Amino acid sequence: MTRASQNKKISRWTVPIIGIAGWKKSGKTTLTVRLVAEFTRRGLKVATVKHAHHAFQIDDGETDSARHRRAGARQVAVVSGARWAIVTELDGAPEPNFEEVIAALEPADLVIVEGYKSAPIPKIEARRLESFTRRSLAEQDPNVIAIAADHDVAAGSLPVFTLDEIEQIADLIDAAIGPLQGRVAQAAAEATAALEAGDLGTRPVIRGGDMLADRLDEGAAAAHLSGDVFGTQKKHGDDGPDEA
Repeated sequence: MTRASQNKKISRWTVPIIGIAGWKKSGKTTLTVRLVAEFTRRGLKVATVKHAHHAFQIDDGETDSARHRRAGARQVAVVSGARWAIVTELDGAPEPNFEEVIAALEPADLVIVEGYKSAPIPKIEARRLESFTRRSLAEQDPNVIAIAADHDVAAGSLPVFTLDEIEQIADLIDAAIGPLQGRVAQAAAEATAALEAGDLGTRPVIRGGDMLADRLDEGAAAAHLSGDVFGTQKKHGDDGPDEA
């Protein structure tokens, strides 16, 4: 049994969260992408969060939205029939803290967080021989529940996987913070059926990142990690470079 799964209680998150942490060049992004694909294949609606260490651009070049932003627009919404995004300039203000970022997401069955090494969430530590440093995160962070590496690792009681053992890592995540189920799709289907039947009084409603149906929360006490683990309100950034 992992350190995280030893102490399951109701957490203050309304959605299961798993972090993928590691130093620069540790394979975090590749592991994150493959886990997103695996959990999507299992029928989950997955959201991701990526912490960046630089002034990233998502509308660079001569796109219309980039020109809006360079002209002085402090917030730009780009909308199409396939996707939409809002780009916000901080203008020297602090970046949103981890709690604010999670609260801004739409409902999901699982949030996978890349980076945010100091965030109080369960994490898989990624390691590669070519990483920025060999310093262990697990030795300092009790929220690390497993290690995925491309080399032999002496990890004590922690489970160790290769970076290619995606299904096994996903199974461990499911056991540690699950059971993970396609609850968003289920709630949406039930709400649609209720709307068609003209009765929304007792049906689940999803809004603002929260699942507000009691029946969707059944078993939640066994599905989330301890609220003590998530009990901090401070901003959770990273303490070193971790780009993959």
